[in-house]
Amino acid sequence: MSATLRPIRPADHPFVLDLNARNVDLLSPLDDARLTALIDWADRADLVLDDGEPAGFVVMMAPGTTYDSVCYGWWSDRCGDQFYYLDRVVLDDRFRRRGLGGFVYDEMERAAAPYGRLALEVNCEPPNEASLAFHRRRGFVEEAELAVGDKKVVMMSLKAGGAGR
Repeated sequence: MSATLRPIRPADHPFVLDLNARNVDLLSPLDDARLTALIDWADRADLVLDDGEPAGFVVMMAPGTTYDSVCYGWWSDRCGDQFYYLDRVVLDDRFRRRGLGGFVYDEMERAAAPYGRLALEVNCEPPNEASLAFHRRRGFVEEAELAVGDKKVVMMSLKAGGAGR
């Protein structure tokens, strides 16, 4: 595996939108206008590449943005400027089980270190068991459950240095 991250470019939008649509049951919907807004709000909005081929994408938010996500707002109210928010990470099914998820999370955890905490949410109703297990293995701890529309999510975080809370 030769994995890299690079900023999402306008030419990448069709790939990102298609990948998001194929996983929309675990994410919020995106159209081109919303993707452009996410990129504008984001501290990082990167394409995941495996040997130069698009394999996924990741969107990260730093504190202090005007991002309108309920979950981002929950973390902002709770942690002020002491969190770095993983809005979404998606890998194409063709690239799963190759270590790309670990690669992306290693980079995001490094990026979150100055903020003290990497924060995110995972669907628990309907459950995303694979994601919950992945995050628990990496040391993320469950902070709370939150109803978001017709879903319930578990708020999870990893303190800088991988120590959980």
